[in-house]
Amino acid sequence: MVVQAHQLMHEDGGIGEIEQLTIHMASATRELLSETGAYPDADPELIPEAETWSRPETSGGGYGQAQLTHALGVALWLTDLRGQDVFAFMSAPLGANVELHDAISVRYTNGAIGNVGGGSAHRGAGNNRHQVYVRAIGSQGQLMIDLERNVLWRYRSPTDDINVPLDQDAGLYDCRGPVDAVVHAGLGRPYSNNSPADLGARTVEILDAAYRSAKSGRVEQVSTLSLTDG
Repeated sequence: MVVQAHQLMHEDGGIGEIEQLTIHMASATRELLSETGAYPDADPELIPEAETWSRPETSGGGYGQAQLTHALGVALWLTDLRGQDVFAFMSAPLGANVELHDAISVRYTNGAIGNVGGGSAHRGAGNNRHQVYVRAIGSQGQLMIDLERNVLWRYRSPTDDINVPLDQDAGLYDCRGPVDAVVHAGLGRPYSNNSPADLGARTVEILDAAYRSAKSGRVEQVSTLSLTDG
């Protein structure tokens, strides 16, 4: 589904220059991040390591580190944007040591603006399906992808209005693609790298600035990472 969205954004001019970008993600991490339970998709026989998820000195943060990497990765891959300035609010209910919710405003290097919302949803809501939504408005049209509701739509004019038909499982989380790509690369077979290092750098940059902003209470500039940084 996301690969199809990438094709709509890159193969025939997409939606032009990106002007505004909305990113939202919510997932069942309330118990995991507040140390009151486990992640619903985890092995029920395993106890989560607090140092991995909910201790800021080792995890680096909460929902942003645990989940927004996914949503930002999708949005930045589709739009090719890079962050420039970030302002963030974060909250930690339930006595958590790390944030459960994020509200982030971003200005990108091309002048586009947007917001990133992250929330620790209630366990069982929507069968614990990841709620991931991206909407981009460009100079020539707009694109929406909603992995929770299986929607992929691009509009450029009344005669160029595409609603991609999808099945009910199109937006479900699936980790097989990256693993298959690594195996095919190791075997010397053709593969598609849909998670390039540059995308990882652009994702980390925004989150780093967001955590600095939440701490300082100010707009923080993105510290651009190069692929040669250690």
